Amino acid sequence: MVDGMATTKITVTLQNKQVEEIRDLVAAGQSANVSAFVQHAVNMALSDAAGWRELLEADLRKTGGPLSSGERAWADAILGATAAKAQGKKRKAA
Repeated sequence: MVDGMATTKITVTLQNKQVEEIRDLVAAGQSANVSAFVQHAVNMALSDAAGWRELLEADLRKTGGPLSSGERAWADAILGATAAKAQGKKRKAA
């Protein structure tokens, strides 16, 4: 983390085993502390998401642009995204 960077403290729920493994890594000196480990993991996940988004956008440009509503509905049905979207709307993220 860069000194002086604004931060926000939040609560995150993890499986007990995950917390144990993170604490073991901290104890072994592989991460400065639990927060540093989680910040690194979030940075990696955000980077991965951005990379996939760029790849998808490039492929969509090559194949005719964004999905139509019919194409999106077909893909959602095939991938089971409709149920996942409904579950996601029930919870409010941090």
